[in-house]
Amino acid sequence: MRVADEIYESLQAAFSPRELNVVDDSESHRGHSGYQDGGQSHFNVYIRAAIFEGQSRVARHRAVHKAIGADLVGRIHALALDIDI
Repeated sequence: MRVADEIYESLQAAFSPRELNVVDDSESHRGHSGYQDGGQSHFNVYIRAAIFEGQSRVARHRAVHKAIGADLVGRIHALALDIDI
């Protein structure tokens, strides 16, 4: 399974978001630190879920990282998050 799909499934299960988009942006980082052939190293996540209402930016990011899990986060070089309600 692709890493983007694993991220998507984890976030979908944890937050039931009204909007969720996970993009593998690895190719745009070719030649930069952390890039690996075949991609699956740099990701952009756009997520909108009611559960984030009232949470600070830091709390939202921590919740997303927890939902993805330490094993999967450890396999990712960069994870850009756009989180809102």
